[in-house]
Amino acid sequence: MRRHLEAGERIVGARALHGGVTAEMRRLTIRTRDGGTRALVLRTYVDPFFVERAEDSLGREAGALTLLAGTGVPAPGLVAVDPAGAHCEYPSLLMTHVAGRTVLDGEDHEGLETRVRLLARQLVAIHAVRPAERPREYEALTTADTVVVPAGARAAEWAAAIDVIRDPAPPYEGRFLHRDFHLGNVLFDASPSGPAGDRISGVVDWAGASWGPADLDVAHCSTNLALLHGPEWGPRFAEAYVGAGGVLAAAASARLYWRVRDALAFSEELRSVARPWREAGRTELTTRAVEERLDAYVTALMVAAG
Repeated sequence: MRRHLEAGERIVGARALHGGVTAEMRRLTIRTRDGGTRALVLRTYVDPFFVERAEDSLGREAGALTLLAGTGVPAPGLVAVDPAGAHCEYPSLLMTHVAGRTVLDGEDHEGLETRVRLLARQLVAIHAVRPAERPREYEALTTADTVVVPAGARAAEWAAAIDVIRDPAPPYEGRFLHRDFHLGNVLFDASPSGPAGDRISGVVDWAGASWGPADLDVAHCSTNLALLHGPEWGPRFAEAYVGAGGVLAAAASARLYWRVRDALAFSEELRSVARPWREAGRTELTTRAVEERLDAYVTALMVAAG
């Protein structure tokens, strides 16, 4: 990392950042030549499962951060990347630090409505980015055979939902996707005249950046909101996205496909998804509680679809 600092700078501190699932994150304090400080962030893949996929993930993130520079999307700036671990102990990416904090509070519904509108506007702006070279096509690894139906779930609705994703993906108009857009990857800061959480200061974790349907990003954020704050917040986000100028699939069946596909994907990883939320203070979100919310959300999607 020292090779990528400016002349006369040195690393004087490191602090772990919490909330991630796939990688270790550290905030590095850099002493500048004039005696001041600045911060960088180091993403490091150490888990063997993710190390195997690090070259692709870090390549995607490096490409996305390079693309986003100057677009108006508030993302970190790329400093250096070592996707194969040739210079670092593990595959790593070094980026600028973005001020702000995640806001996962569960009680302030008025504040949540504001944040949902901000999220929607931000996602519309991300989807408006037109890369000169398209990133790789999106991946959807969940299949009808890998879905994990929660204990006590509504069997008929889950069976119907699983049948939805047995069909081929509907046609779509491609967009630049974040692919993991949700409250945990969005930083908020106070505006000069308002409380904390009323302005987006940064969007982080671009390791899944890809090309695909806008519906998929919207569905992913909707599912996260449904699990964090209750099933009703999933549809609210989709409505906010359209209200902010976003365009979803014209056919109701296509919109349902993407929403169901994303919701069912969560069934395979609820334990790992819920852990960072509890670490952030949402201790009521046990794995069982999140399973029940996912069941309620999937059921609501299928009931609404008739």
